[in-house]
Amino acid sequence: MATVNYYDVIIRPVVTEKSMSETTDKKYTFLVHPEANKFQIKDAVEKMFDGVKVASVHTINNQGKNKRRGATVGKTAATKKAIVKLTADSKDIELFAGL
Repeated sequence: MATVNYYDVIIRPVVTEKSMSETTDKKYTFLVHPEANKFQIKDAVEKMFDGVKVASVHTINNQGKNKRRGATVGKTAATKKAIVKLTADSKDIELFAGL
């Protein structure tokens, strides 16, 4: 496994109806590096956003789907999502504030 730096762990936030409704409970969803573990995700969130303390991290591995286009067969990329829950005294992540 290659070394994953904290700025490589979080790829982008996931902006869906369900993930945006969970921001009221201080739960934020991110697309993360497939080889990142929960400790690396927690460190990356705390270092990237000031005043944020992570209470728990839940990860979800999504396997790639089989796709066809005529006779050509392929797969979409496998992804990994992380749902990060912040502590009660933590500041909110400003990235989601304007959405």
